[in-house]
Amino acid sequence: MRHLIRLAVTLVCAGAGALAAAQTAPAQQDKPATSFPYTPGLDTSAMDKSADPCVDFYQYACGGWMKNNPIPADQARWSVYGKLAQDNQRFLWGVLDELSKKKEGRNATQQKIGDYFGACMNEAAIEQRGAAPLKPYFDRIATMHSVKDLAPVLASLHMDLADAGLFFGFDSGQDFADASRVIAFAGAGGLGLPDRDSYLKTDAKSKEIRDKYVAHVAHMFQLSGASAAQAQRAAATVMEIETALAKASLSRVDKRDPYKLFHKMDDKGLQALTPGFDWHAYLAAVGKPKLDSFNVTEPAFFKEFAKLLGSKDLAAIQTYLRWHVMHSMAPALSSNFDKENFAFFSKTLRGVQQQPPRWKRCVRLVDTQLGEALGQEFVARAFAPELKAKSLHMTRQIEDAMKKDIEELDWMSPDTKKRAQAKLAAIVNKIGYPDKWRDYAAYVVKPGDFVGNVVRGNEFEVKRQLAKIGKPLDRSEWGMTPPTVNAYFNPQMNDINFPAGVLQPPLFDPKMDDAPNYGNTGGTIGHELTHAFDDEGRQFDEHGNLKDWWTKKDAKAFEERAQCIVDQYAQYTVVDDIKINSKLTLGEDVADLGGLILGWMAWKEQMASLPQQAQPMRDGLTPEQRFFVGYAQWACENDRPENLRVHAMTDPHSPGRFRVNGLMVNMPQFQQAFQCKAGQPMVKEKRCRVW
Repeated sequence: MRHLIRLAVTLVCAGAGALAAAQTAPAQQDKPATSFPYTPGLDTSAMDKSADPCVDFYQYACGGWMKNNPIPADQARWSVYGKLAQDNQRFLWGVLDELSKKKEGRNATQQKIGDYFGACMNEAAIEQRGAAPLKPYFDRIATMHSVKDLAPVLASLHMDLADAGLFFGFDSGQDFADASRVIAFAGAGGLGLPDRDSYLKTDAKSKEIRDKYVAHVAHMFQLSGASAAQAQRAAATVMEIETALAKASLSRVDKRDPYKLFHKMDDKGLQALTPGFDWHAYLAAVGKPKLDSFNVTEPAFFKEFAKLLGSKDLAAIQTYLRWHVMHSMAPALSSNFDKENFAFFSKTLRGVQQQPPRWKRCVRLVDTQLGEALGQEFVARAFAPELKAKSLHMTRQIEDAMKKDIEELDWMSPDTKKRAQAKLAAIVNKIGYPDKWRDYAAYVVKPGDFVGNVVRGNEFEVKRQLAKIGKPLDRSEWGMTPPTVNAYFNPQMNDINFPAGVLQPPLFDPKMDDAPNYGNTGGTIGHELTHAFDDEGRQFDEHGNLKDWWTKKDAKAFEERAQCIVDQYAQYTVVDDIKINSKLTLGEDVADLGGLILGWMAWKEQMASLPQQAQPMRDGLTPEQRFFVGYAQWACENDRPENLRVHAMTDPHSPGRFRVNGLMVNMPQFQQAFQCKAGQPMVKEKRCRVW
């Protein structure tokens, strides 16, 4: 669960996994589903009741789940969110499989997603084409006579591949100074490895990964027809260019400061920043020749980009472009490219043992490129109106709890409280699915043309994004598709978004008693609301503008409370000797704690509104204990060490264990519920609390 912020939509879920006593039987893995398996919102078989909750609450709540749910061979991690995501995928597989085979009685939307899925599943046709889809792009790159010819070629590649890996990214976004305006954004890109630190860290593991990356790039060039010697030289060139771009890129922690990403300039300023790159030719080629207002998120990066163009010969630039074309297209090419891409980016980098089955990858692609068309089918079958109503009711209760919480803060002045309340009141709740569905009429899908469908889908989306520039802001738009198992807060839209996919058991279970639901879904809603006031979100006002609405004294008080969380999480070990980068995870850690507190407040209000009667124990747990176990079980997960290393560098979320235990030590209500005593690990002498 993550709010999004420019440049690209940054949507990172709370985890990838799911709650079940045991994995789906292997025989069921090969068949699409027509219904969802039911897993309760609190599963006692997922617990380890031999563990002391006051010593390690995560083990107590999730120990059974971790034991019974080893990581599947096609996953980098396995957790409650990922299992539900897979259940959703399997259900959508059933829908798409039927629509791909059905020749009559399909409406236009069903025909489009069915034909796309059918073309994706036709591996024989994909294999027969081999590397042929690369040729038009390689030919286009070969037409360059000098580095000065880069702009129109790069523009065409950006349109077809929608890939910020090609030097930089270019799209639309809300103006930080005036969120009602949509302007052009130019942002850093150009890297093949997960993060700029992948190129800069000097430890043995990082050096080993870089060596394996260079070998992978060389293998890909050989698959495209280069000799071994040519391929090795090409890979070295790619690494040299990407390392230079990495050195000029902001760190992920720096990117958490929106002021460091806000550099507005006109077309003359942009051109002056990058002499040697013809922006007029680039803009004309993407269909936006008259733009005169840009946010350049990282000016230092673009200066380095210009420096590279001045120092590298044409052959080096062409080599770099060819690599990123291959890298972008590899999953849509024949199996030799596809397998080589998987071997490095999934197996080497993240420890995944085998390629996911074709159906999973094709369902994911339909969701990526035709997500709201697929979402209509999902919502019609899996999201009843009463479920939306119940979700909205809980959201309003959580908002009421936050309103009360803000009013009772002893560290915030009345003036800042007034502004905070105005921002909270302006937040828009989006539950389940958009009010109006996206129109895909301009996106041509052909039954037997998988690569063509992917490319046309990329072009459709790039044009859709660029068409927003200069137009009135559409505040009804979503950044996630309805089947997605995730949620987010958008600081510039000032809205919270809960797709239908995340409002399913076990994450939201209408059959379950209130306590675990308010712990789980209530905590999630509270988490997203708190993002409006975390270290990033608090810098935007109620209209979504980047504006300081805090008194200096209140800002300092916030920072002091946030520092308590930074200091706490910096002590936790992710894997080996790697600690949490708690400055990177601060926003999520603040939102986790704030969300749990708000969920508790809303649950207590809900209980008070019901007829007074003794609350019974269930499964040997009091209602208060069920609240906390219900919260914890969304975070049950197993993770591969390779994946943990990547996430420690790139993921703004702490690992699941610390998203549970890191909160409980700060919750006196938890310590009272389980009768924990001073000195036990789940009791902290100096508690942290921001909201």
